[in-house]
Amino acid sequence: MADIIVTIILVVLIGGAVTYIVKAKKSGVKCIGCPAGGNCPGSGKLPKKKLDGPVAGRKTMQISGMNCAHCAMDVTRALNQIDGVRAEVSLAKGRARITFDREIDDAELISAVETAGFQVESIKP
Repeated sequence: MADIIVTIILVVLIGGAVTYIVKAKKSGVKCIGCPAGGNCPGSGKLPKKKLDGPVAGRKTMQISGMNCAHCAMDVTRALNQIDGVRAEVSLAKGRARITFDREIDDAELISAVETAGFQVESIKP
């Protein structure tokens, strides 16, 4: 009898999950389970940004709030929009490695990340 009850519970749970995924995909959600409600930007690879001049410095930024690849792409886009900055973001490590070809104020980097909806924990040279 207990086996039947467990089987019924599993069928209901799996059926609910499949229904949720199907409804989400039909409504256009790109990232199922994403804390942004699936409305984060589209997937794909971003082209690697090239700097205009020689590398003037590097910084490492610890970032919290990134929960999926789309979140990491958001942070990458936000940082790469700053002139003279190239960022490579690691979701697994929760950090961005920033290379720049001119002097960049930390406040500008922090503002870009926070405007994208994430929190900067620290910036180190």
